Amino acid sequence: MDVFKTWFMVGFDHILNVQALDHILFVLALVVVYKPSMIKQIVILITAFTIGHSITLILSALDIISYNQKVIEFLIPLTIVLTALNNIINRNRVIKKAVTANYFIALVFGLVHGLGFANYLKALLFKGNIVLELFSFNVGIELAQLVVVGTFLIISFIGSNYVFKTRENWIFFVSSAIFGISLMLTLNAKFW
Repeated sequence: MDVFKTWFMVGFDHILNVQALDHILFVLALVVVYKPSMIKQIVILITAFTIGHSITLILSALDIISYNQKVIEFLIPLTIVLTALNNIINRNRVIKKAVTANYFIALVFGLVHGLGFANYLKALLFKGNIVLELFSFNVGIELAQLVVVGTFLIISFIGSNYVFKTRENWIFFVSSAIFGISLMLTLNAKFW
């Protein structure tokens, strides 16, 4: 139980950390297009992202795949730029279906984000049951993401209902801010 708790807290703390700004921005970019009442769809979306980054995290942690870390550090903020841009372009679209392209985006871009976690975890050096450690780490990440999302949904409810005249304006505002921040992160992470 101590192993689970330790690695759970490593994952949880990793997300609720200022150094995880890129991760938080991506989660917010994914969620901003959903109404706060769409809890089930949002949880599935965040879980799709977790599944995506868990796959590459595991493959990398087990040294099954290798990659250029500089390229990944560039691609992570680029995924956020693309997601925010997609939100801006499609801000007037109403999400009605249970499964949308956003789930695919979360899963595929999650693969890239998992490679960013991998070096972090390798630096901590696994010492015991790697399966339990990775599982605990990912559960911690998932719960921390849901805390971020829950907080954001409260802000989103207020922003989209009371601060901005329309939901589309709220999506545009949040996505534009995320786009600007992530574009700067992308330009600062260039690998060429």
